[in-house]
Amino acid sequence: MTELLIGCGASRVKKLVYGGRSEWGGLTTLDHNADHTPDVVHDLENLPLPLPDDSFDEIHAYDVLEHQGRQGDWRFFFAQWSDFWRLLKPDGLFIGICPAATSPWAWGDPSHTRIIGPECLIFLNQPAYAQVGISPMSDFRFVYRADYDLIHSQINGHQFEFVLRAVKPSRVTLG
Repeated sequence: MTELLIGCGASRVKKLVYGGRSEWGGLTTLDHNADHTPDVVHDLENLPLPLPDDSFDEIHAYDVLEHQGRQGDWRFFFAQWSDFWRLLKPDGLFIGICPAATSPWAWGDPSHTRIIGPECLIFLNQPAYAQVGISPMSDFRFVYRADYDLIHSQINGHQFEFVLRAVKPSRVTLG
């Protein structure tokens, strides 16, 4: 088992478990602040992340994605999710927690720059693009080739918890 905790800060607590172990296994930590003594010091907005392809069974991100990119910056959104996909092994899990869109913390924290919610995660699933032309869904397949299945999505108080499974090879098709 290999796990990556991005934006770890000073915490090493495993906050969300999905069908696995409640303790870390083969943990690598990444943060931009060297004072937190992560294994890798790196800014998450500087892509690609300095880690090898297909190296993690799980990536965990707790209360960090809302600080990355900007609402409406679809180029960074898809580049970031493509890079996470690159790091995950086939069927690897991305396990995340973000403020729920309805939480006062979503935009109340002055450092939050975007919302990650279930509505935007549909764009990470290649088969969902079958509805392009039928629904108002925009087609990003020209820049996005990665592929995830959303296997868990829940609003828990002020938090949005989600789990994505990396589908490799990607099921991308061009419309």
